[in-house]
Amino acid sequence: MKFGVVVFPGTWSDRDCGWVIDQVLGAELQYLWHKDADLKGCDCVILPGGFAYGDHLRTGAIARFAPVMEKVGEFADRGGLVWGICNGFQVLCEAGLLPGALIRNASLEFRCQWTNLVVERNDLPFTTQCSDREVISVPISHGEGSYFADPATLSHLEQRGQVVFRYCDPNGHVVPGANPNGSLHNIAGIVNARGNVLGMMPHPERCSEAELGGTDGLKLFRSVAENAVRVLAS
Repeated sequence: MKFGVVVFPGTWSDRDCGWVIDQVLGAELQYLWHKDADLKGCDCVILPGGFAYGDHLRTGAIARFAPVMEKVGEFADRGGLVWGICNGFQVLCEAGLLPGALIRNASLEFRCQWTNLVVERNDLPFTTQCSDREVISVPISHGEGSYFADPATLSHLEQRGQVVFRYCDPNGHVVPGANPNGSLHNIAGIVNARGNVLGMMPHPERCSEAELGGTDGLKLFRSVAENAVRVLAS
Protein backbone atom coordinates (compact mmCIF):
# COMPACT_ATOMS: atom_id res chain seq x y z
CA MET A 1 0.00 0.00 0.00
CA LYS A 2 1.57 3.24 -1.17
CA PHE A 3 0.21 6.73 -0.47
CA GLY A 4 1.16 9.70 -2.60
CA VAL A 5 1.00 13.19 -1.07
CA VAL A 6 0.98 16.04 -3.58
CA VAL A 7 3.03 19.13 -2.75
CA PHE A 8 2.20 22.44 -4.45
CA PRO A 9 4.06 25.68 -3.71
CA GLY A 10 2.24 26.87 -0.58
CA THR A 11 1.06 23.46 0.62
CA TRP A 12 1.54 23.15 4.38
CA SER A 13 -0.18 19.96 5.58
CA ASP A 14 1.85 17.60 3.41
CA ARG A 15 4.21 16.73 6.29
CA ASP A 16 1.32 16.19 8.70
CA CYS A 17 -0.25 13.71 6.27
CA GLY A 18 3.14 12.12 5.64
CA TRP A 19 3.77 11.66 9.34
CA VAL A 20 0.48 9.80 9.82
CA ILE A 21 1.08 7.61 6.78
CA ASP A 22 4.70 6.78 7.53
CA GLN A 23 5.02 6.96 11.32
CA VAL A 24 1.51 6.15 12.60
CA LEU A 25 -0.01 3.93 9.92
CA GLY A 26 3.24 2.35 8.84
CA ALA A 27 2.42 2.54 5.12
CA GLU A 28 4.70 3.49 2.25
CA LEU A 29 4.88 7.22 1.54
CA GLN A 30 5.77 9.07 -1.66
CA TYR A 31 5.72 12.86 -1.95
CA LEU A 32 4.61 14.05 -5.39
CA TRP A 33 5.86 17.43 -6.60
CA HIS A 34 3.37 19.58 -8.51
CA LYS A 35 5.51 19.34 -11.64
CA ASP A 36 5.66 15.54 -11.61
CA ALA A 37 4.38 13.85 -14.74
CA ASP A 38 3.61 10.50 -13.10
CA LEU A 39 2.20 9.26 -9.79
CA LYS A 40 5.07 6.85 -9.10
CA GLY A 41 2.87 3.80 -8.56
CA CYS A 42 0.81 5.22 -5.70
CA ASP A 43 -2.40 3.44 -4.70
CA CYS A 44 -4.01 6.54 -3.16
CA VAL A 45 -3.22 10.18 -3.90
CA ILE A 46 -3.80 12.82 -1.22
CA LEU A 47 -4.13 16.52 -1.99
CA PRO A 48 -3.40 18.07 1.42
CA GLY A 49 -4.29 21.38 3.01
CA GLY A 50 -2.53 24.69 2.70
CA PHE A 51 -2.48 27.57 0.24
CA ALA A 52 -1.50 26.10 -3.13
CA TYR A 53 0.16 28.80 -5.24
CA GLY A 54 -0.75 31.25 -2.48
CA ASP A 55 -4.46 30.87 -3.29
CA HIS A 56 -3.97 33.60 -5.87
CA LEU A 57 -7.06 34.36 -7.98
CA ARG A 58 -9.05 32.02 -5.71
CA THR A 59 -8.42 28.81 -3.79
CA GLY A 60 -7.33 25.98 -6.06
CA ALA A 61 -7.73 28.02 -9.25
CA ILE A 62 -4.06 27.77 -10.29
CA ALA A 63 -3.30 24.37 -8.75
CA ARG A 64 -5.80 22.70 -11.04
CA PHE A 65 -3.45 23.44 -13.96
CA ALA A 66 -0.38 21.87 -12.33
CA PRO A 67 1.14 19.02 -14.42
CA VAL A 68 0.50 16.49 -11.66
CA MET A 69 -3.23 17.24 -11.76
CA GLU A 70 -3.55 15.84 -15.27
CA LYS A 71 -2.23 12.54 -13.94
CA VAL A 72 -4.47 12.74 -10.87
CA GLY A 73 -7.48 13.13 -13.17
CA GLU A 74 -6.45 10.13 -15.26
CA PHE A 75 -5.86 8.10 -12.09
CA ALA A 76 -9.34 8.98 -10.82
CA ASP A 77 -10.87 8.05 -14.18
CA ARG A 78 -9.30 4.58 -13.79
CA GLY A 79 -10.89 4.20 -10.36
CA GLY A 80 -7.87 5.18 -8.25
CA LEU A 81 -8.46 6.69 -4.82
CA VAL A 82 -8.06 10.47 -4.64
CA TRP A 83 -8.51 12.27 -1.32
CA GLY A 84 -8.64 16.05 -1.03
CA ILE A 85 -8.33 17.59 2.43
CA CYS A 86 -9.15 21.30 2.98
CA ASN A 87 -7.21 23.07 0.22
CA GLY A 88 -7.14 19.73 -1.57
CA PHE A 89 -10.94 19.69 -1.58
CA GLN A 90 -10.91 23.18 -3.09
CA VAL A 91 -8.48 22.02 -5.80
CA LEU A 92 -10.66 18.99 -6.65
CA CYS A 93 -13.69 21.24 -7.13
CA GLU A 94 -11.73 23.63 -9.33
CA ALA A 95 -10.44 20.67 -11.36
CA GLY A 96 -13.97 19.39 -11.93
CA LEU A 97 -13.34 16.10 -10.12
CA LEU A 98 -16.00 17.07 -7.58
CA PRO A 99 -19.02 19.36 -8.02
CA GLY A 100 -19.60 22.68 -6.28
CA ALA A 101 -17.18 25.15 -4.73
CA LEU A 102 -15.80 26.29 -1.38
CA ILE A 103 -16.41 29.98 -0.63
CA ARG A 104 -15.66 32.39 2.21
CA ASN A 105 -16.95 31.33 5.61
CA ALA A 106 -20.29 32.95 6.42
CA SER A 107 -18.64 34.66 9.40
CA LEU A 108 -15.93 36.10 7.10
CA GLU A 109 -13.51 34.82 9.76
CA PHE A 110 -10.82 32.14 9.65
CA ARG A 111 -12.04 29.26 11.80
CA CYS A 112 -9.69 26.86 13.61
CA GLN A 113 -11.68 24.59 15.92
CA TRP A 114 -12.87 21.06 16.57
CA THR A 115 -16.06 19.96 14.80
CA ASN A 116 -18.35 16.97 15.03
CA LEU A 117 -19.10 15.08 11.82
CA VAL A 118 -21.78 12.49 11.26
CA VAL A 119 -20.60 9.77 8.86
CA GLU A 120 -23.39 9.23 6.34
CA ARG A 121 -21.54 6.68 4.19
CA ASN A 122 -19.45 3.92 5.71
CA ASP A 123 -19.43 1.77 2.60
CA LEU A 124 -16.74 3.82 0.89
CA PRO A 125 -13.01 2.96 0.72
CA PHE A 126 -12.41 6.03 2.91
CA THR A 127 -14.86 5.20 5.71
CA THR A 128 -15.16 1.44 6.21
CA GLN A 129 -13.54 1.69 9.66
CA CYS A 130 -16.43 3.95 10.81
CA SER A 131 -19.75 2.63 12.03
CA ASP A 132 -23.11 3.61 10.58
CA ARG A 133 -23.86 7.27 11.36
CA GLU A 134 -20.94 7.44 13.76
CA VAL A 135 -20.09 10.89 15.07
CA ILE A 136 -16.38 11.63 14.76
CA SER A 137 -14.47 14.67 16.02
CA VAL A 138 -12.15 16.29 13.47
CA PRO A 139 -10.68 19.82 13.51
CA ILE A 140 -11.10 22.43 10.79
CA SER A 141 -8.73 25.23 9.87
CA HIS A 142 -9.90 27.43 7.01
CA GLY A 143 -11.26 30.76 5.89
CA GLU A 144 -12.93 29.51 2.71
CA GLY A 145 -14.64 26.28 3.62
CA SER A 146 -18.30 27.02 3.10
CA TYR A 147 -19.58 24.44 0.64
CA PHE A 148 -21.76 25.90 -2.10
CA ALA A 149 -23.53 24.40 -5.12
CA ASP A 150 -26.57 25.32 -7.19
CA PRO A 151 -29.90 23.73 -6.20
CA ALA A 152 -29.82 21.12 -8.96
CA THR A 153 -26.32 19.96 -7.97
CA LEU A 154 -27.27 19.81 -4.30
CA SER A 155 -30.33 17.77 -5.17
CA HIS A 156 -28.24 15.30 -7.19
CA LEU A 157 -25.72 14.96 -4.35
CA GLU A 158 -28.46 14.20 -1.85
CA GLN A 159 -30.39 11.82 -4.09
CA ARG A 160 -27.27 9.86 -5.02
CA GLY A 161 -25.95 9.68 -1.47
CA GLN A 162 -22.77 11.59 -2.23
CA VAL A 163 -22.67 13.52 1.04
CA VAL A 164 -20.22 11.63 3.25
CA PHE A 165 -19.79 13.98 6.23
CA ARG A 166 -22.04 16.67 7.72
CA TYR A 167 -21.34 19.03 10.59
CA CYS A 168 -23.47 17.99 13.56
CA ASP A 169 -23.78 18.36 17.32
CA PRO A 170 -22.18 15.78 19.65
CA ASN A 171 -25.36 13.66 19.44
CA GLY A 172 -25.31 13.50 15.66
CA HIS A 173 -28.06 16.02 15.07
CA VAL A 174 -27.48 18.14 11.98
CA VAL A 175 -28.39 21.58 13.27
CA PRO A 176 -27.42 25.12 12.20
CA GLY A 177 -25.53 25.74 15.43
CA ALA A 178 -23.07 22.94 14.56
CA ASN A 179 -22.21 24.46 11.19
CA PRO A 180 -18.92 26.37 11.55
CA ASN A 181 -18.77 28.02 8.16
CA GLY A 182 -22.22 28.30 6.57
CA SER A 183 -21.90 25.25 4.30
CA LEU A 184 -25.13 24.43 2.51
CA HIS A 185 -26.88 21.43 4.06
CA ASN A 186 -24.08 21.39 6.71
CA ILE A 187 -21.88 19.60 4.15
CA ALA A 188 -18.34 18.88 5.33
CA GLY A 189 -17.36 16.26 2.75
CA ILE A 190 -18.61 14.76 -0.50
CA VAL A 191 -17.63 11.97 -2.85
CA ASN A 192 -17.96 11.62 -6.61
CA ALA A 193 -20.62 9.36 -8.11
CA ARG A 194 -18.17 6.47 -8.50
CA GLY A 195 -17.08 6.73 -4.87
CA ASN A 196 -13.32 6.96 -5.44
CA VAL A 197 -12.77 10.73 -5.10
CA LEU A 198 -13.39 12.27 -1.66
CA GLY A 199 -13.18 15.92 -0.68
CA MET A 200 -13.49 17.13 2.91
CA MET A 201 -12.71 20.39 4.69
CA PRO A 202 -11.83 18.96 8.17
CA HIS A 203 -8.31 17.65 8.79
CA PRO A 204 -8.14 13.93 9.74
CA GLU A 205 -4.34 14.05 9.74
CA ARG A 206 -4.49 16.38 12.75
CA CYS A 207 -6.43 13.92 14.90
CA SER A 208 -4.68 10.61 14.30
CA GLU A 209 -2.72 10.44 17.56
CA ALA A 210 -3.99 10.70 21.14
CA GLU A 211 -1.38 13.36 21.88
CA LEU A 212 -3.18 15.67 19.46
CA GLY A 213 -6.50 15.35 21.26
CA GLY A 214 -8.18 12.60 19.28
CA THR A 215 -7.70 9.64 16.96
CA ASP A 216 -10.86 9.64 14.85
CA GLY A 217 -8.93 10.74 11.77
CA LEU A 218 -6.88 7.56 11.86
CA LYS A 219 -10.03 5.59 11.04
CA LEU A 220 -10.07 7.21 7.61
CA PHE A 221 -6.40 6.48 6.92
CA ARG A 222 -6.86 2.88 8.04
CA SER A 223 -9.93 2.54 5.82
CA VAL A 224 -7.94 3.65 2.79
CA ALA A 225 -5.04 1.35 3.64
CA GLU A 226 -7.47 -1.54 3.90
CA ASN A 227 -9.26 -0.84 0.65
CA ALA A 228 -6.93 0.89 -1.82
CA VAL A 229 -5.41 -2.16 -3.46
CA ARG A 230 -8.79 -3.86 -3.61
CA VAL A 231 -10.30 -0.84 -5.39
CA LEU A 232 -7.60 -0.73 -8.03
CA ALA A 233 -7.85 -4.46 -8.61
CA SER A 234 -11.63 -4.36 -9.12
